Amino acid sequence: MRLMRTFFSKSIGRMTVGVVLLCAPAPIVFSACTNLTEVPKDALTPTNAFHNEPEVLAGVASVYAQLRSTMDDRYNLAEVTTDEIIVPTRGQDWYDNGAWLELYKHTWNANSGTALGAMNGAWNNLFSGVARANLMIDVITQAGGPTAATTLAELRTLRAWYYYLLMDFYGGVPLVTSTKVEASPRVTRDSLFRFIESELKDTRTILPATRPAGEAGRVTRGVANAMLASLYLNAQVYSGTVTASGLTKGTARWADAIAAADAVINSGLYTLEPTWKKNFAPDNHDSKENIFFISNTDAQPGLGMNFPHRTLHYNQLNTQGGPWNGFTTIAETYKAFDPADKRRDIFLVGQQYSFDTNLPVKDRAGNSLVFTDTIGKETAAAENEGPRYNKFPPKPGVPDAGSEPNNFPFFRLAEMYLIKAEAMNELGQTAGAIDLVNTYIRARQFAAPKPLAAGLSQAAARDAIFAERLFEFTGEGKRRSDMIRAGTYINTRRFKATASAPYKILFPIPQTQIASNPLLTQNPGY
Repeated sequence: MRLMRTFFSKSIGRMTVGVVLLCAPAPIVFSACTNLTEVPKDALTPTNAFHNEPEVLAGVASVYAQLRSTMDDRYNLAEVTTDEIIVPTRGQDWYDNGAWLELYKHTWNANSGTALGAMNGAWNNLFSGVARANLMIDVITQAGGPTAATTLAELRTLRAWYYYLLMDFYGGVPLVTSTKVEASPRVTRDSLFRFIESELKDTRTILPATRPAGEAGRVTRGVANAMLASLYLNAQVYSGTVTASGLTKGTARWADAIAAADAVINSGLYTLEPTWKKNFAPDNHDSKENIFFISNTDAQPGLGMNFPHRTLHYNQLNTQGGPWNGFTTIAETYKAFDPADKRRDIFLVGQQYSFDTNLPVKDRAGNSLVFTDTIGKETAAAENEGPRYNKFPPKPGVPDAGSEPNNFPFFRLAEMYLIKAEAMNELGQTAGAIDLVNTYIRARQFAAPKPLAAGLSQAAARDAIFAERLFEFTGEGKRRSDMIRAGTYINTRRFKATASAPYKILFPIPQTQIASNPLLTQNPGY
């Protein structure tokens, strides 16, 4: 059976670049370019395009459109390299030259399949977002107008987010803030941290607190503050130094993390959804909890997510090509969830049913399809093995895999409470941190109250808060950065028998990027 795994290599206007790219945002078509020393004759620039408001709005929309690419290679790297998701080989399916298990087991190097595939793809996709933002910043700066300041703040915030994701994956990368086409060297990771911080602290004073209903999904002041809260939460990692021996932590910013989280919490603009699943459902476009998200379009082929297709069995959904029966989780992660925790319901275990008819489903051999809670062998898994996470459930009737309308949240209000709790605990305010978790996170997940115990030590509370982040954010692309912060990312786990080299908390700079930009240098250890 042919699996439609386009998410591994799909991109919008992908090209090999080292620093600056002018490439294909939708809906405006930019030419692809490979020569970094000259601007293609048909490339759109501030001087030959964007002469009216519709063109400018389309250009701004292209910066948002590139966010969809983060649900592909970037998402896979953030999840499949952790204990949340594994993609076992199932017969002839999902081997892909060993790429998926290479990610899970951390056996990559600078020239391996995943480095030249997913890592290179994420680099290109994220820098494409930077380039689109830079182009439109140049356009708006030249054009001026009554809304220029707000639009510039919006574009700078989006650019800061693309750089945040680049910094998280690769450490130091070239810092480019203009449309000038030239090779640039890397700056330090700490320099990127300070740039992102400065940009967000400035833009949050300019961005509107709210947007009209017709502008849902565009960044607001709350988005900038949420990004800052996450930045400060990970400050010891991002401002630290990675060598072949591992991470030397930088300066903690716990109080700043609390202040940024409080700016969101106390704004009164976001509310925890009474039903947690609302944040991920096909109709989550009106979620009052989601702060910053990828806005996927209902009933528009190719303008949605494909997450349900990655994990569901071939026979569970009637769409073109069917689901792909790939992504699952390991037994220890599934069993870490309390059976009474409503969040455990995201996993599918046991007899399976069609999402179109609600009738029991059979596997390809005609047997009842029963998902197990374990995987016997990751290199030879049966088609029914492993719990499947269904956090973003499908909408029956969508035309194809890329058309699921669920918005994908980067930040939710729940995370602001957990960021605040973690920071409070690190500052010695453990009792207050536990109370915060119990009141705002656990209270809505258990029919009978099951709070974290009072009187936990700081170390025990730290472990409990990290576990709570697993339960709350499984499948939301948070796990890698959480495990790095907790010091568990390189550890052994099921199907990963040895600890990873400590420098693998950073991905390598793909060799294809170094070949195209001789000013780039490789990360330590690779």
